[in-house]
Amino acid sequence: MSASRRTSADPFSSSAAPPPKPRSGAAPRLTADAGADVKAGPAAASSPSVRPPAAPGRLDAGAAPSASKRPPPPEAEAEAKSGSSRGRPRGPFTQHRRLDSLRSLLQKHPAGLTIYDLARELNVTPRSLRRYLVEVKRELDLVSVATRPGGPRLWRLSPSEAPRRVEVRRTQAYALLAARRLFEPMRGSTLFEEIDLAAQRLLGVARRPGRGPNAGVADARLEERFLYLPFAPKDYAARTEELDDLFQAVADLRPLRCRYRRGRDGREERVLIHPYALVLYKDAIYCVGLHVGRGEVRTFLLDRMRDTECAVTERFELPPDFSIDDHFQGQFGIWRGGEPRRVVIDFDQRVTEFVRTRKVHPSQEITPLPGGGVRLTMHIGDMTELATWVLGFGETARVVEPPDLVDRVKRELSGALARYAEEPPAEG
Repeated sequence: MSASRRTSADPFSSSAAPPPKPRSGAAPRLTADAGADVKAGPAAASSPSVRPPAAPGRLDAGAAPSASKRPPPPEAEAEAKSGSSRGRPRGPFTQHRRLDSLRSLLQKHPAGLTIYDLARELNVTPRSLRRYLVEVKRELDLVSVATRPGGPRLWRLSPSEAPRRVEVRRTQAYALLAARRLFEPMRGSTLFEEIDLAAQRLLGVARRPGRGPNAGVADARLEERFLYLPFAPKDYAARTEELDDLFQAVADLRPLRCRYRRGRDGREERVLIHPYALVLYKDAIYCVGLHVGRGEVRTFLLDRMRDTECAVTERFELPPDFSIDDHFQGQFGIWRGGEPRRVVIDFDQRVTEFVRTRKVHPSQEITPLPGGGVRLTMHIGDMTELATWVLGFGETARVVEPPDLVDRVKRELSGALARYAEEPPAEG
């Protein structure tokens, strides 16, 4: 199992009990930590926008009832039944959810809230809330202001954290929505949920009635008629936790530890990766990053990763000269390879239009041949996928150079022909 697991529960609590119904006008009420009922002193009463806790929930510092006489809270009973344990909430996107919850709450209270106000609204202990504030201050610009000398301090958002709005026209929204199926292989992951949420917001903009003579037709379901269709996408439903860990590591520049299955022999090894980029290539998910143990930048396939663990406290520096284009071979893979070599392939007239209208590599040049065919010339550093691509054209393509590619295609064709000379195995 991955060390960091996605949960759908409250980012401020790891309790297994279902969250109570939220009050209107306030942040969602989420499951409280065990022992969350503490005395709310004058600091909590200083904010008129947040109601004080009910009297039975208070404990006087000098007369706290013993744990044996006080009945356990419902949350603790539910937790005991489920077998879950208290502690730091798990999940690769827990930090992002904390940020969203705190930001939403403080936006509703621009004058600020005390530690006790925040703890009560988010249903955690003040002690836990102080720890969370230390964490989120690295990502969220918060300021603490004293109400009076010796009085409680109010926490509020810095002016730099004012809500950011992006104006999007209907045409722009439809254009972005057209690519949403590109992310279908990620369905089931927290990353996909975030992307889908953005898509739903864009859909609301796209379906909004237009204005003026060029407004178009309202709710014409264009999002179902203008779209990208993936070509044989992979199903990553069983890899959603690894995907979430990988994305967090790429986004936050955090080292990633995992077990990785090597392609050449199927053996697993424990590796430490500095993931520089996450790439969707031919509807599969790859990571380009530094293999720390070998000091080499390599391409890792998500399908071969398991037991992923994104570092919490460590970070790495992205090399200033890193460019994903240096590792991208156009149609022919995302392996950097060695020194680019000249490749020449001739195509006959039956596929001329297809070849002319495709951009398969940045260095490609197409020249006409007698009889209506074309010659494709490229300079490629890694030819791992090139032979397979050429074989897909059957008799309409012929490799001219380099000699080793010519020999490889010949061997592949001979092997395929030999298969047809054999009797197919009987079923059952």
